Amino acid sequence: MANTILVGAQWGDEGKGKIIDVLTEQAEIVVRTAGGNNAGHTVYVGPTKYVLHLIPSGILRPGKVCVIGNGVVIDPVGVVKELDGLEKLGVPVSPANLQISETAHVVFPWHRELDGQREVRKGKQKIGTTKRGIGPTYGDKAARVGLRMIDLINARRFPERLRERLEENNEVLKALGAQALDYDSLLAEYTAAADRLRPFVRNTVLFLHEATRRCANVLFEGAQGTFLDIDHGTYPYVTSSSTTAGGACTGSGVPPNRMDRVVGVLKAYTTRVGEGPLPTENAEISDLLHGMGREFGATTGRARRCGWFDSVATRHAAMVNGIDELAVTNVDGLDSLRTIKVCTAYRLDGALIQYVPADSEALARCEPVYQEFPGWETPTEKITRWEDLPVNCRHYLLTLAQLTGARLTIVSVGPAREQTMFL
Repeated sequence: MANTILVGAQWGDEGKGKIIDVLTEQAEIVVRTAGGNNAGHTVYVGPTKYVLHLIPSGILRPGKVCVIGNGVVIDPVGVVKELDGLEKLGVPVSPANLQISETAHVVFPWHRELDGQREVRKGKQKIGTTKRGIGPTYGDKAARVGLRMIDLINARRFPERLRERLEENNEVLKALGAQALDYDSLLAEYTAAADRLRPFVRNTVLFLHEATRRCANVLFEGAQGTFLDIDHGTYPYVTSSSTTAGGACTGSGVPPNRMDRVVGVLKAYTTRVGEGPLPTENAEISDLLHGMGREFGATTGRARRCGWFDSVATRHAAMVNGIDELAVTNVDGLDSLRTIKVCTAYRLDGALIQYVPADSEALARCEPVYQEFPGWETPTEKITRWEDLPVNCRHYLLTLAQLTGARLTIVSVGPAREQTMFL
């Protein structure tokens, strides 16, 4: 398989967890490189549903090593809960199959409080964050005042560093009208988490370089999607990390010349959560998908906003990420439709454009220009071979790839591993 970066080519929630799980069969190591527990991957193995937030979904396959890279921000209490949940489901987790970067930054309760307070104060201009404290944690990282896992597991140093940071942040919280946090209870909670996680923490950059030198197959797992990227997304309605292919390098310490291919995951339609522009948003397809029990967030349970496939956006994603191959998921969500629309251009203030405006206000004014395709009106969820898909379905999928500018290699017609076909 070589070294593969997997990214979301839309606004996140594209089904990356399922595709990662399928590709992990060929990988030795799976690396999470960005984001925090504001992201969620849902994977079905047989009848069992696994919802993962920080631990890579490769943990569900025996013999694989999972790495939480330096680009991730970690809620240690959340990781402990995730470990406990996996063990209850019979998934063994140990330092032999999970490593956590010693330089990953730590999420604290004051980050979550600040996240919530900022959202409240923005009112109608709110971003729609998960309020998990991810943005403020990355903010501390950039300001060079954050605490890292290497600090957390240092029993001598951590209490004093925690006191310093808590005193400063309690002053900020009080100024915002929020309640101050208690040092003793916070120290006890985070010390307990540190004791549990200490055996997992190591220099993951050295481990990954040793792996690439011996030509191990490494899979770099993306979180969120291209248009939530801090630099290339629909700013300010974005996350706080690099969700594009470049983030896999900075978030792991593995350089670009060690990467072999980029796989972009996208749905056969478009969704996003939170606020911000979504040019192809459509009530008809939203009602259809929500009525099927689909498109609710794995982390928050929020109903996702839904729309027709946006090839202007995915073409931009292919350009920014250098996408070589496409994995299209949720094809079966369109099975009942007689006619399916695809956005092939935008109309902005009367002018026809073929790009995604960097100004979110301009993007919000964009009107989608659609091309219509005949649906297949046939269930696809039990189909396991590309050749057996309805002709209209194959034509639709190949057109999406052509419009996006990358090669179609994976098609998914359901959440299970076996509901996947390779071209």
